[in-house]
Amino acid sequence: QVQLVESGGGLVQAGGSLRLSCVASGFTFSRYGMSWYRQAPGKERELVASIISDVITNYADSVKGRFTISRDNAKNMVYLQMDSLKPEDTAVYYCNRKFPFTFTSWGQGTQVTVSS
Repeated sequence: QVQLVESGGGLVQAGGSLRLSCVASGFTFSRYGMSWYRQAPGKERELVASIISDVITNYADSVKGRFTISRDNAKNMVYLQMDSLKPEDTAVYYCNRKFPFTFTSWGQGTQVTVSS
């Protein structure tokens, strides 16, 4: 049974930092690229960052230079370090396998709220 469990969200002031974590189970984690997505109120879910290996990562233009994605295959975990947060980063953040292997079901996500 596949499970994706996100954590680490919270309320932070603009300019602050948060580190999100996602633990995955039910599949061979190391074989897949992983991604973080986010969904703000009234908006569609969007891709934030992806990681295939430690040297192959990519980011949405809106977060490039501020967010860093990483993974620990030994722990089946993927992380998102978010620095210099802005109010527009406010959203529920989700992890999932990188497209085209994305699961149709999603975890509960973790809420990130950035106050101005």
